[in-house]
Amino acid sequence: MDKNTLFSSFGKWLAPICTKTFTDRVNEINQDKYVKKLTTLAYFKLFLLAELKGRDGLRDIANDVLSLEIQRELNLPSISAAQLSRKHNQVDPALLEQVFTRLVKQIHSHANPHLSRNKLKIIDSTTIVLCLQKFKWEHFRSTKAGIKLHSRIA
Repeated sequence: MDKNTLFSSFGKWLAPICTKTFTDRVNEINQDKYVKKLTTLAYFKLFLLAELKGRDGLRDIANDVLSLEIQRELNLPSISAAQLSRKHNQVDPALLEQVFTRLVKQIHSHANPHLSRNKLKIIDSTTIVLCLQKFKWEHFRSTKAGIKLHSRIA
């Protein structure tokens, strides 16, 4: 198997999201008006990749950008955790909501019409880290304790 399939696979994963519509909306609301380095589209792709790879924090995401392959894909030579944090605070949540809404509509259009589901149910798995000394009954890692919380949003 080809070891350099990250972005071809990632591209397929990203394909249902219309990046042209996303970019048009970013330009329409002047989201990237004074941006020189981290565009909203690059931010969006970087955080999707971080979710796919299961990154824990901004430093891990910033370290991913050290990869030449990621730098080429995002046209981003380097980035710091502080820059990611600032961009995260600047991005209009309505942009991300529109992407989510569009994806939900695509899912509904491909769903079996014989099913009487009108709602999409989202299941989230969240890990709650606990102190190992107080919660010895629940081993998450060798140095931590933790529990998994599964929630469903209907």
